[in-house]
Amino acid sequence: MSSYRMVTATRLTGGTLATLLDDVLEGHRLTTSEAEALFRVRGREVFSVAAAADRKRESVVGNAVTYVRNQNINVTNLCINRCGFCGFSRKPGDPDAFCHPPEIIREKAALALSRGVTEICTVSGLHPDFDADSYIGILSWLHESAPGVHLHASNPMEVAYGARKSGISTHEMLERMKEAGLGTLCGTAAEILVDDVRRIICPGKISTAEWIRIIKESHELGIRSTATIMYGHCESVGDQVRHLAILRGIQDETRGFTEFVPLSFVHRNTPIYRKGIARAGATGREDLLMIAVARLFLDNIPHIQVSWVKLGVKMAQISLLAGADDLGGTMFEESISKGAGAVDTDYLDPAEMRRMVEDLGRELRQRTTLYEPVGTR
Repeated sequence: MSSYRMVTATRLTGGTLATLLDDVLEGHRLTTSEAEALFRVRGREVFSVAAAADRKRESVVGNAVTYVRNQNINVTNLCINRCGFCGFSRKPGDPDAFCHPPEIIREKAALALSRGVTEICTVSGLHPDFDADSYIGILSWLHESAPGVHLHASNPMEVAYGARKSGISTHEMLERMKEAGLGTLCGTAAEILVDDVRRIICPGKISTAEWIRIIKESHELGIRSTATIMYGHCESVGDQVRHLAILRGIQDETRGFTEFVPLSFVHRNTPIYRKGIARAGATGREDLLMIAVARLFLDNIPHIQVSWVKLGVKMAQISLLAGADDLGGTMFEESISKGAGAVDTDYLDPAEMRRMVEDLGRELRQRTTLYEPVGTR
């Protein structure tokens, strides 16, 4: 390993940047100050960071780009919370509020099965009448109607909510969900794991400490999860790095994260943007650096997913040159990002994914939720 100068969270010079990136590729573990400095680079240095992340990606997972054939099922948009970044949630009496009955949920699951999906993903609003049995029931209906399909469902907020409504521990809630068919837990509801920011954007959600505790409980029970971040609203670069450091620390301890999924804030229909609290989402530079710095900093999470729903397919393709190795899912049905103002979110054909990937000289491969190969389709 070459000798490099320690950096602080200020602008890196070209020489210092090159040395730092070389050292990372040779095994140096980025400090939080170094990660902050990488997030702040501008000009052509952005492409230097992206190129280093792309080399790191190649050394960790090779040249394949993966995807999962999945379907989203949003059971309800009724929610006791009204998070400032959300354009999806509704209150009782709103004309477009919905809560699907069991027969519709079963019908959607059967449709997903007929489409050859390997994963059903479901996260919904915190319905005022839901409790632990409600979430267990949804999982059971999905499991019975789509046997053999992996259920990637709920998140730490839903776990905490269902447990509280039924007077049980979150550990028991997770055990019951696993028995009902839960395969992996969504690592959403993380947003930014900094409580000062959470009090602004999602004051009704669980604290950072509770999110961490529930994720660790999930991993200890053998229920793996994704790891996420939602960025581009009113958080700072320092907040972003604190969040990444929490994820890296959890992964050091549990090895339970399957992938990291950066979620770029979609601003158009959200309360915090309309009130002037949040900015108009991340810039392209920030999107590219989130992928790249995550690849370099999260050295214990092998897969970095790029969200075509949040970024669009062209920016998603470019992000595959900055450290990402996964395109996420086909979706078939998407409501949450659409509610915030995103467009073209419902379905991405694997044929289009293949066109994107082969244009870069890479190979597209279908995977399971746990990154096992299933062949291309």
